[in-house]
Amino acid sequence: MELLHRYEGNPILTADMWPYPANTVFNCGATRLENGDTLLLVRVEDRRGISHLTAARSRDGLSDWQIDPEPTLLPDESPGSDEIWGIEDPRIVFLEELGKYAICYTGYSHSGPHVKLALTKDFRTFERLGSVMPPEDKDATLLPRRINGRWVMIHRPVSAFTGSADMWLSYSPDLIHWGCHEVMLEARRGAWWDANKIGLSPPAVETPEGWLVFYHGVRVTPAGSLYRLGVALFDLEDPSKLIRRGNEWIFGPEKEYERVGDVGYVVFPCGYTIEDDGDTIRLYYGGADTAVAMAKGSIREILDWLSTQV
Repeated sequence: MELLHRYEGNPILTADMWPYPANTVFNCGATRLENGDTLLLVRVEDRRGISHLTAARSRDGLSDWQIDPEPTLLPDESPGSDEIWGIEDPRIVFLEELGKYAICYTGYSHSGPHVKLALTKDFRTFERLGSVMPPEDKDATLLPRRINGRWVMIHRPVSAFTGSADMWLSYSPDLIHWGCHEVMLEARRGAWWDANKIGLSPPAVETPEGWLVFYHGVRVTPAGSLYRLGVALFDLEDPSKLIRRGNEWIFGPEKEYERVGDVGYVVFPCGYTIEDDGDTIRLYYGGADTAVAMAKGSIREILDWLSTQV
């Protein structure tokens, strides 16, 4: 059963559409604004190899993109900065309690990738809260509401001991001080599609049955790494409690714009929007680290499929 269906007009954003020189545009956060427009916060890699973030807006979320004429959020490249090699892979959630959008993104320092957090109301000005998880850590997002009085972050540290990469949870009273760290989902071992290295894809989707989490699995082969997408479901009031996990990947690189590019054989969603019916989800993803594409599916169908997994 095919759960996600590619938009036939893919890719929807490429570097040749950009208002200033860029090497590639890809992994983007996504949200729907109050006026119904779709906003994508796109990772743009410049011709040096350093990434920044630029907003693109569209009425229908597919075409006629209005791209900011200059970078929307630039890294701090001053000497000693923890963003010296760029910022990338944003994930956006709206925090109703604060009336602000929270953006988790990766900063690249001399010590490696680490989790950064910023708040905004308009994607014009940003309150940068700094580094909230030390290297090596990335693939982070917040849950959109507190649980038992604490903010919750999903993130992906890498073990210096084993080299494995699992998904973790951390908790905070104020979005700045984080603790009570615990494993959320472990990478499998052996020949599985999600063995040894996994990470969050877009932010978790709150459903009546639980937090629906799309995550990527990385399978290392003699020809290179394959990035594919799977799903799992977690308890609404205790997101450390796994309810069900799919055994098979549900979306993988097939089209030319997913297989050929700066990093081939990659589909990498960082954002989603939900249509007015409350069921149709649009996943915005990077294809081969080179372009932005979209695939859609039914939340209900994905949950039904998960219910068949044992």
